[in-house]
Amino acid sequence: MLDLSCHCGQLRVRLSKRPDFVHACNCSLCRASGAHWGYFHPSEVSVEGKAQGYSRQDKAEPAARIQFCPTCGGTTHFTLTEAAVAKFGNSLMGVNMLLADEQDLAGIELRFPDGQAWSGEGDFHYLREPRILGPEQRA
Repeated sequence: MLDLSCHCGQLRVRLSKRPDFVHACNCSLCRASGAHWGYFHPSEVSVEGKAQGYSRQDKAEPAARIQFCPTCGGTTHFTLTEAAVAKFGNSLMGVNMLLADEQDLAGIELRFPDGQAWSGEGDFHYLREPRILGPEQRA
């Protein structure tokens, strides 16, 4: 179980398990929101507190809605947009793993997808080899 929160603590996220891996994506939305994403089924995530959301405006059908604290601005998670849920079902949430204590992520692979060059179709290409998170390494 992992308990995470925004900076002020108003928005809290509880995870029933650790992520299988973490993505440090380089797309404009991930960079600007300051997030490294762990992916979960919505049933594995509990959110307490009121979040504010944002979906990117540069895509005709954005798939994700970034959720952040309206008080401190900390990005906590993303949910799928209505269009994405209609297409894929409510099957995915992303949680900002930069909110976790690094020791709680030890042994998990940090991957570097090239989201900036991703068309939105098919698999990601990666910018470099993944690394394993641990106490001596920073995400």
